[in-house]
Amino acid sequence: MRNLDFRFRWAVLLAACLLTANSFAADGPPVASVRPVTDTYFGTAVVDPYRYFENLKDPEVQAWMKAQAAYTRGVLDRIPGREALLDRIHALSNVDTRRGGFVQRGQRLFYMVSEPGAQQPKLFYRDGLAGAEHLLLDPATLGKGTDTQTPTHFAIDYYTPSWDGKLLAYGLSSGGSEASVLHVLDLASGRDLAEAIDRAHDSTITWRADNRSFYYFKFNKVTPDTPPSEAEFNARTYLHVLGRGADGESDTPVFGRGVSKLAVPEGQVTYVLGAPQSKWALAVANHNADDNPSTYYVAPMAKVTGPATPWKKFADVEDGISAAVIRGDTVYFLSRKDASRFRILATSLARPDVKHATVIVPQGQGVVTNFSLASDGIYYRVRDGGFAKLMKTGFDGKGTHAVPLPFEGNLFGPTTDATQPGALFNMQSPSHPPQVWAYDPANDKTADSGMVPPSKVDASSLESKEVMVTSYDGTRVPLTLVYQKGIVLDGSHPTILNGYGAYGSVSESFFWAGALAWVERGGVLATAHVRGGGEFGEDWHLGGMKQTKLNTVFDFIACGQYLIDQKYTTSRRLAAEGGSAGGITVGRAMTMRPELFGVVLDYVGSSDTLRSETEPNGPPNIVEFGSIKTEDGFHGLYGMSPYEHIAAGTAYPAVLFVTGANDPRVAPWHMMKMAAKLQAATSSKNPVLLRIDYDAGHGMGSNRSQREVLQADAWAFALWQMGDPAFQPK
Repeated sequence: MRNLDFRFRWAVLLAACLLTANSFAADGPPVASVRPVTDTYFGTAVVDPYRYFENLKDPEVQAWMKAQAAYTRGVLDRIPGREALLDRIHALSNVDTRRGGFVQRGQRLFYMVSEPGAQQPKLFYRDGLAGAEHLLLDPATLGKGTDTQTPTHFAIDYYTPSWDGKLLAYGLSSGGSEASVLHVLDLASGRDLAEAIDRAHDSTITWRADNRSFYYFKFNKVTPDTPPSEAEFNARTYLHVLGRGADGESDTPVFGRGVSKLAVPEGQVTYVLGAPQSKWALAVANHNADDNPSTYYVAPMAKVTGPATPWKKFADVEDGISAAVIRGDTVYFLSRKDASRFRILATSLARPDVKHATVIVPQGQGVVTNFSLASDGIYYRVRDGGFAKLMKTGFDGKGTHAVPLPFEGNLFGPTTDATQPGALFNMQSPSHPPQVWAYDPANDKTADSGMVPPSKVDASSLESKEVMVTSYDGTRVPLTLVYQKGIVLDGSHPTILNGYGAYGSVSESFFWAGALAWVERGGVLATAHVRGGGEFGEDWHLGGMKQTKLNTVFDFIACGQYLIDQKYTTSRRLAAEGGSAGGITVGRAMTMRPELFGVVLDYVGSSDTLRSETEPNGPPNIVEFGSIKTEDGFHGLYGMSPYEHIAAGTAYPAVLFVTGANDPRVAPWHMMKMAAKLQAATSSKNPVLLRIDYDAGHGMGSNRSQREVLQADAWAFALWQMGDPAFQPK
């Protein structure tokens, strides 16, 4: 009877709430039952009042979720100015055609195209920069899913062409779930082959030289007895031959934990790398499907056919290798060992010796972020402050020089092919729309590739700059600002401060036309490059992870205080924004300094870090955040947990929590538990809302309309709470 009573009470509440905007303020959001569960970690008792939320299939939990989602939707839809803001964001975001995600096979280029008005990018190819454009895949034509109650959309998660460019392996998922099914497309006929392999989430595909078989990884089958923490862990690598078992269930495993007697370490995924002109294959045991150090093995490609493959380990995590590329009998790799800002080295695959490898690119002032091989040498990207440059060197490390760039800004790429000279790359900045450029080594010149038409967005009013902010311990933290030219520092500007700071990832600057919708209202967009990221290399990363994670939060707070002290804004007009691992950053900043922010925007944020290990994507993140199984790990996770530091009777700012019901990376219960606990704890009258998209996950795969509506919701909510007259309810 209790569940029935629960549903009835919230049905009545929703009916009342939907009457008027004023009733929302009066009634408040649905209240969750408190059912404390106490855990004791190394002598410390921790009480979790909403542990039952972790069972997302519980009818009571589902009813509360739907009631919260409906309540929030009603509040957001009634904010004056929201529809006009959405129209403006839509108009700005649907003007330009963009091409990106380039993969090169000889002269053939594969890439995604975002067209004005299209919900999802489409996949195309062309032969040469001036070649005719051919459509391969349009997710909009792939149907609406099988659930008629909740229509879903599809997204292309990844794609890898065969070495001859005639076949394409790609992953497709629905509803933003990233639960990819692997398919193979024949370019000649334009049709899919029979292959449909599930559990191939974000798989790494490596074609063999015959162009009729490939290696891929997939996760193990989930049974009713499978703990959530093991659902997406220890993926194995398989060999698939086209035409042999379309569902992949009969494919032979060639690498992974438990495949053979080989001691493969635990981790999220494994995969195999190769090159068409090499007789060698690399096997990689990757711990979190990221760019952090992995364990590497080598074997002759011809023998990589099953569990008996003679893999030989040649590099472990302590060797610091985060990327490797094969060329003939040599492997080139990016390493952070003894080089916080990274360097490129090489060793023989016949007798690999990473400890005595040849240094191709030594550590320099900037951070080497990635590299790629062309027929004429190695192209690598270096990030130095807020800008990036492209460098080229010979395979022996000689003849190093900078590739000429059209302007000073940020650079993405490069894209190369091992059989062709030169490179493609994207350049842009917060105030300069993106363009794709081609470098010709024959004359050492860079030219517009023509792949991206000139922008129709007038960005001439935008200005950006990077300043250095002093954190609590004297550390200088970069802060990137985007605003309208001629800004007057009088504290009047609505400001959004974004922060992330995890995995050594860099919060890259880029051009976004939709930013004009905020900036033209006098707003400021700021990005805090806090510790935990990779802006200054591995030392910067180590300064904000595990036991040092609170440095990330202190840096973010310092940047917020700077914006107020320099009179860009005031506390009421300052919004803290973060997502995913950035949920720790903004959530903990809110619990430390609730008076510093007027608004908090928390997107799919990791929040209850003491419980993260129990979710599907939890175990791989132990490397970054620590484990409750050790005393130091517990104290680090407890200290960084926003959920554990919500204090009853505290006047918290207005908060919008956002989650996707299909999120495979941060379980929806993180945002649910935060919303329930904060709604019960806050002593202020500021709204605390939980926005749930039932056709979305972590944000990957969301379509254009979803992104635009989310942006309008978040900004309208912020402007309402910041006091903008155009967004105040009557």
